[in-house]
Amino acid sequence: MFKIIKDKVFRKEQNKKLKLTKSLDENINLFKSIHDNDETIIYRRFESKASSSIKFCILFDVNLSKIDEINDGIIKPIISSKLGTNIPRKKRIDYILTKVILSCDCRRASDIDEIDGFLLYGNTILLIDGVDEAILINTRNWKQRAITEPMSERVIRGPKDGFTESIDVNYTLIRRRIRSPDLKFRFREIGKESKTRICICYIEGIASEKIIKELDKRIKKINIDGIIESAYIEELIKDSPLSPFETIGNTERPDIVAARLLEGRIALIVDGTPNVLTLPYLFMEYFQSNEDYYQHFIYASINRIIKVLGFFISTSIPAIYVALTTFHQEMIPTPLLLSISAAREGVPFPTIVEALLMLFAFEIIREGGVRLPAPIGSSISFIGAIILGSAAVEAKFVSAPIVIVVAVTGFSNFLLPKMLGPILVVRTIFLLLSAFLGLYGYIFGIIGLLIHLMSMRSFGVPYMSNLDSLSEQEIKDTAIRAPWWIMNYRSKLIAAKDIIRNNTPRSKKR
Repeated sequence: MFKIIKDKVFRKEQNKKLKLTKSLDENINLFKSIHDNDETIIYRRFESKASSSIKFCILFDVNLSKIDEINDGIIKPIISSKLGTNIPRKKRIDYILTKVILSCDCRRASDIDEIDGFLLYGNTILLIDGVDEAILINTRNWKQRAITEPMSERVIRGPKDGFTESIDVNYTLIRRRIRSPDLKFRFREIGKESKTRICICYIEGIASEKIIKELDKRIKKINIDGIIESAYIEELIKDSPLSPFETIGNTERPDIVAARLLEGRIALIVDGTPNVLTLPYLFMEYFQSNEDYYQHFIYASINRIIKVLGFFISTSIPAIYVALTTFHQEMIPTPLLLSISAAREGVPFPTIVEALLMLFAFEIIREGGVRLPAPIGSSISFIGAIILGSAAVEAKFVSAPIVIVVAVTGFSNFLLPKMLGPILVVRTIFLLLSAFLGLYGYIFGIIGLLIHLMSMRSFGVPYMSNLDSLSEQEIKDTAIRAPWWIMNYRSKLIAAKDIIRNNTPRSKKR
């Protein structure tokens, strides 16, 4: 078994060094040895009418290529062409490229590894006898999902289109929104086996060259068999990989990516997934949404403040409740303390155990609701939570106040759907610290969280740069959303040179 694996690895390394020869038969045999026992690769030999001595062969995947385009754009023109022995061998490939092939997307290559990767992407390879180069012709015919609104990022006002699994479709959705020659797309290939195409997207003159070079450097270091989803790359290139907080953003919405590109950020598109990565990614982006910029700035600011409060409630309320009822009963108003004591009468577990059990049960119900089919998932989640809570209180398994605390905490989670993981980790740490040290433990947890967040960076940009800056421009798009007419500048830490994004003069009516 080890010998077979070793032979395969050796064969792949050899393929990277091989070049085409001038013998058509040798080239065909070479590709047949590479794709041994692969019945999806078709080898079609044919000749020109003008001279039967000039032989050709095309290679393509029968399921990934456009058969009609191969017939009408490659085989038919070559067979009916006037290509004869009167044209020297060195000029045959130029003659075919300029006067025979009807495809608008074709090029020449001689490297076996490059040619084979192009073939397995659904394209057609044209081999010519007596020529040590091949013509690579784009004949891809992949089935694609329709462009629809992302289920996880629905909006009331705003564009309704979303990314798909096709990298070609995805970068065109961005190009539609930013029709600037400064919008650049750089393509790469990652994965020894999957050979997944990725695209680095940025606006030249706005995005930082330093960040672009750092991203390119990290991508070149990736050495993995395959990339199935953009999360693979995210985990391999992110800063602070052990932190529960993300330092690289992801979205399925083209309008969000376009807006972040205009701010100076960089997008990373991965073929085969609708999730596009954006970087640098800062802490305050958890509380921002694209709809904030499509509605009145007052309503957008209120929504952001509510999200910030939701973060506080979902991470702190259980810890504060446990700390007060366990260590600091004197801080609770007497009527409320008597009510809590009466509700806890007969409950066999301490408050910390109650909280952990109920939070764990809530997470089970939430996760189950997500995995169930959409029409019944939400219904079962709510009904299950109500039944479980009522039964637990009636059986004196837990007290009624802890059910209320957990319910408020759980519903606050839904305000920040992309922050569920970090919230879960922070909440658990705060809860355990409060159970052992009371409010002092909770305060120590807050201090530790702030130190952790302040020490983080995303591609060299401080993670909390919007909040720890005293600059007036930096705080206009944080916990509140200022009106567009006073948000004149991009972030100096993200944008490279052109930091002015809005010069619209204010009217006298304003």
